[in-house]
Amino acid sequence: MPAEWQKHSSVWLAWPHDKTTFPNRLAVVEKLYCQIIMALKGSETVDLLVLNEAMQAKVEALLKNAGADLENITFHTTDYADVWTRDYGPVFVSNPETKELAWVKWGYNAYGKAEDPYFSDLLKDDKVFLGLRGAIGKRMFEPEIVLEGGAVETNGEGVVLTTEQCLLNPNRNPHLSKTEMDKYLADYLGAKKVIWLKEGLTNDHTDGHIDELARFVNATTIVCAYEDNPQDPNFPILDANYRLLQKAADQNGQPFTLVKLPMPHMAYDDGKKAPVSYANFYIGNTVVLAATFRDPNDENALSILRSCFPDKKVVAIDCSDIIYGGGAIHCMTQQEPGF
Repeated sequence: MPAEWQKHSSVWLAWPHDKTTFPNRLAVVEKLYCQIIMALKGSETVDLLVLNEAMQAKVEALLKNAGADLENITFHTTDYADVWTRDYGPVFVSNPETKELAWVKWGYNAYGKAEDPYFSDLLKDDKVFLGLRGAIGKRMFEPEIVLEGGAVETNGEGVVLTTEQCLLNPNRNPHLSKTEMDKYLADYLGAKKVIWLKEGLTNDHTDGHIDELARFVNATTIVCAYEDNPQDPNFPILDANYRLLQKAADQNGQPFTLVKLPMPHMAYDDGKKAPVSYANFYIGNTVVLAATFRDPNDENALSILRSCFPDKKVVAIDCSDIIYGGGAIHCMTQQEPGF
């Protein structure tokens, strides 16, 4: 599995349509999608899922009005429930010697929460990309175990980050041990070393996706979400993960360079703490799309990301409405590598 900063040919997105996911916010989120696609112009092409021809016509009008280049977008008509292509979409892998690309079709079970009516509607997304095999046009591997793309992070040199709370959760693969999961990650993603963090953010329905916690910005540097307030419920979680990374070694047995990312703080309308994080950014060819949350720490986080990616333009995307669906920028993107 290539690192995210390695060259992309395109990025896969799904146009938002579910008013359950974005209650009273769908129109705002659509405008944000226009902003995201505009920001990707000149960086990579966009493969965009839409439900039908009527939605495509609507989306084309919205994008054209926003000034987007429609020639940069390939539309794919298919049935899907939600926008989180990172989690149910293809995880691309490459053979750098033969220049061959393939993709891994992991199982998707709505985060192990299908008994909840809210999540049960997402089960159809497990089959979305099986219907797009022709459009992808590459060899497919199917491990037949559950794994969301947001649960794994790689430096492209054989080191994979993940969390025990997610990949070892009984609601995903109750029959698999850590050793057995290590073997799947080695066989299908080329992992030579797996670094297991413990838990994810409070109220994160993904049960600890790594893309809210720690991200590689180069082969030896990790940015880590870190909470400075000992009274915040995320403090012990993020402090424990940071300490694990301090003890971890890279592919050459050397310690990683660790960069702390501050935490944003946001509550939903009902007062529940939202699982927001600046670690949920997307690394494009020429841009980095960075999630912000109308928080005092936004500018500090953007400054840190700019220092990590001096050769890319860091574009802030306000995810204060998108987070009502439970995710942010990285969750809604899935890069397809190119050579």
